[in-house]
Amino acid sequence: MPSPRRFLVASTSLPLTAGWGWNLSVYVGLFTVLLVLMGLLLWMLLKQLRNSASRGSVKPFVNFNAKHDAEVLRKAMKGIGTDEDAILMLLAARSNGQRQEIKAAYKKAFGKDLVKDLRSELGGKLEDLIVALMYPSILYDAHELHKAIKGVGTEDEVLIEIMASRTCDEIKDIAKAYKKEYGSKLEKDIMGDTSGHYQRLLVILAQGNREEGVDESRVEKDAKELFAAGEEKFGTDEDKFINILGNRSAEHLRRVFDAYKKIAGCDIEESIKDECTGNLEALLMAVVKCAKSVPAYFAESVRESMRRAGTDDETLIRIMVSRSERDMLDIRAVYKKKYGESLYSTIQEDTDGDYQKALLYLCGGND
Repeated sequence: MPSPRRFLVASTSLPLTAGWGWNLSVYVGLFTVLLVLMGLLLWMLLKQLRNSASRGSVKPFVNFNAKHDAEVLRKAMKGIGTDEDAILMLLAARSNGQRQEIKAAYKKAFGKDLVKDLRSELGGKLEDLIVALMYPSILYDAHELHKAIKGVGTEDEVLIEIMASRTCDEIKDIAKAYKKEYGSKLEKDIMGDTSGHYQRLLVILAQGNREEGVDESRVEKDAKELFAAGEEKFGTDEDKFINILGNRSAEHLRRVFDAYKKIAGCDIEESIKDECTGNLEALLMAVVKCAKSVPAYFAESVRESMRRAGTDDETLIRIMVSRSERDMLDIRAVYKKKYGESLYSTIQEDTDGDYQKALLYLCGGND
């Protein structure tokens, strides 16, 4: 009897093992597919949330077809005359990423460089605006910095605006793009074209290494050190302003500014105006304003670009292009609240023609 029992167990155990082995491999396969699908679903959800959370006026075009758009642009530039309306309406309504796809599709379909064709067909301020839209976002910042540094004389307003307003990650990406495009380091070129305390603060900002969060133990200390470096002494310890304003996070600095006002009896901006001059003053002021509110900083900058004796179109274009997918809705809201009129209406008053139409598309609406 023991032998048959052993035989029965042996004879039934093999199919059981084989059956379970087959089932397990199926389950593992199904589980893997399920994980992949869940990951894809999560990625799509995060992408949708990121797009919906964007405060830009320009969103990715829903029914996007790069090949079709390339054909529309080719038709607008082919033959006698140029259909500027078709060009600006299409490109201003596409996200930066979509414009890069259109460039590639245009090259593939027609064997031509889209940007070169746009330059040859357009002119003046409209050309400047449309060409600016065609740069990848980070490369556009790198291009503007290079032009500001390597042009005739340094365009300090451009250096100040970009270096004070971009996030640490953006600054690092800009530096990489700058090196790749122009073969030199951004920091090195800044040092070769600036000097003094102004140079030192720019170099600190160019590292993109601001501290994160709020250090409660240092808020009061930083406020007191800033007061001692300026209002409390004869002369100014610029290095102290540079170290604190150049390295602390925006959240931390906002707390420091509140503490500073209690100690000094005035806002930090007033002290900077009293204690510093020239480009250093302008850069410190920009850093403070951006720490408080980047949209408010750009609302003020875009206002100034159109309310000077003659419009500063370079600044206007740079702001409208660079902020259209970031925070244009917030800039518009601050602008309306601060100046009592919409950014849209100011653009209407101060510009004209197809250039105006393109700017209004980027603005995105009349508040």
